[in-house]
Amino acid sequence: MSKGWLRALQSDPHLAGAISIVGLVDVNPDAATALAAEFGLEHAVVGTDLAEVLQQTSADILFDIVIPGARSNVVETGLRHGCHVLSEKPLAASMDDARAMVALAADVNRIHAVVQNRRFISGVRRLRRAVKEKLIGDLTALHSDFFLGPHFGGFREAMDNVLLLDMAIHTLDAARFVSGRTPLSVYCVETNPAGSWYAHGASATAIFQLSGGAVYSYRGSWCAEGRPTSWESAWRLVGTKGMLTWDGNDGFEATVAGDEAGLLRGYRSVEVPMPDDDGQTQGHRSVIADFLAAIASGRQPETASSDNIKSLAMVFGAIESARTGLPVRLSQEGS
Repeated sequence: MSKGWLRALQSDPHLAGAISIVGLVDVNPDAATALAAEFGLEHAVVGTDLAEVLQQTSADILFDIVIPGARSNVVETGLRHGCHVLSEKPLAASMDDARAMVALAADVNRIHAVVQNRRFISGVRRLRRAVKEKLIGDLTALHSDFFLGPHFGGFREAMDNVLLLDMAIHTLDAARFVSGRTPLSVYCVETNPAGSWYAHGASATAIFQLSGGAVYSYRGSWCAEGRPTSWESAWRLVGTKGMLTWDGNDGFEATVAGDEAGLLRGYRSVEVPMPDDDGQTQGHRSVIADFLAAIASGRQPETASSDNIKSLAMVFGAIESARTGLPVRLSQEGS
């Protein structure tokens, strides 16, 4: 993942001019040294102790690109050294850890945000605009399907709740962003299907009750061989006037009720508007740019941890429901 971040930095002239990488930290120093060579960062300090490298470099910003289990300690170290911190997703490996990070960032007056890069792609922004402008009327339901079979190797294949904790956060955060609704409760069934190459939880189906009487359903699998969906999921939005579908790539279709006589009224197509903020549809680059702008202005970025904890609550609510077999009410703190 660090390579994706560094490519985003180096491919954008504004970001490349605004940020200088002064240190690389890894438990494996050879990995950090190789990364420095690959991206022309030979002058960066390389080390295995984060606190020492932060003190040596007097860094202003920490990019936290570690596995979820290491995040809490890394974020705390960065914040206590006076850094603004931008973390990979998920925000935390538990809700308690997430609350502690949010509280610490407020206490030390530093910005902590999460790379929810899927928010910053054109398709998600188009859905959001369509809902805000009531293209299909008042939103009553959202549905998303995510079916892929990636063979990552490494830590993901040993994780518990791998789909919900490591990947579903993208789709659940997008659903919260697109709908503009508050998640109230969730019921989830999680399985590890026959043939799965993951240790636990490669498939899940979750139903969320949202404020305003709306419903959101998520169906996903990370061990689904065959024809895949997009990494962005396949979406269907239902409103009081019609429906909007997005295949997760370039395929959008919005239709509203027609005027045919008989049992079904038919339908007519309507145009799906493009995002009204085209400058914010560049994935990682847009997240980082928003993070830097927030630091400069003192405002909170769109993906601040104090907001992202609400999406994380959807994830852990689903995990708890799958564990108990019961619906779980989501706390107001995380909704």
